[in-house]
Amino acid sequence: MRVGLIGLGVMGWRIAANLAAEGLLSAVYNRTRARAEEFSRKFGVRAADGYEDLAKSSDLIITMLSDDAAVRDVALRLMPHISGKILVDMSTISPATSVELAGEAARRGGVMFDAPVIGTSVAVERRAIVVLVGGPREHYAEVEGVLRRTASAVVYVGPNGYGLYAKLVNNLFLGVYLAALAEAFNFGLKAGLSPQFLVDLLTKYSSARSPTSELKAPKLASRDYSTQFAVKHMRKDLEIVQEEARRLKAPLPLSS
Repeated sequence: MRVGLIGLGVMGWRIAANLAAEGLLSAVYNRTRARAEEFSRKFGVRAADGYEDLAKSSDLIITMLSDDAAVRDVALRLMPHISGKILVDMSTISPATSVELAGEAARRGGVMFDAPVIGTSVAVERRAIVVLVGGPREHYAEVEGVLRRTASAVVYVGPNGYGLYAKLVNNLFLGVYLAALAEAFNFGLKAGLSPQFLVDLLTKYSSARSPTSELKAPKLASRDYSTQFAVKHMRKDLEIVQEEARRLKAPLPLSS
């Protein structure tokens, strides 16, 4: 299966690199062409001239983009060329937008899946991400066969939009947890506890210890604020959660 990828940001670049190493990637495209050309030089994968060019050389197209507006813009540009293709959007966007675009793809003879990711850029490099997939079950095997080349687990959640709902549940939990972790760490510092003791407490002894505290507590202690998942993206995801919660009439007092 020939795979094309659109969006060579922090996550998209690494996913593309994994697929290139597997010999699956036929072409890449990025809004800033220099980025695609850099990838092409490094991995020997063709930089497509545009959306039509990429679609013609791909059976399955992956998008990894920043927000609803970017996904909508790219998807609508792909729609004239979507017949007989599978579009897999790995971005985190609103389920409503994804379902709408999936319907348009189906009307044009194509198939679309939402496939957001749990994991950081480091996890992508290690092929340790989890991909949560929503879309038509009858085409899932084709999608899973590609995604497992860059992930430790690929999970079919349900119809279109359900992969995104699962991702939003995860990020709601993660956002509240990270805020609590930061507050607890700062409280301990103000009380006079040493940074190293707090790391040990939160990663070894606490009943709330987790892979997240194991990753982030040492960074808090060393004041390492390097980006692994940008705050602007978490804020965007939590804004989607709040919009969906209002629609579903689901009270969210901690994250509001």
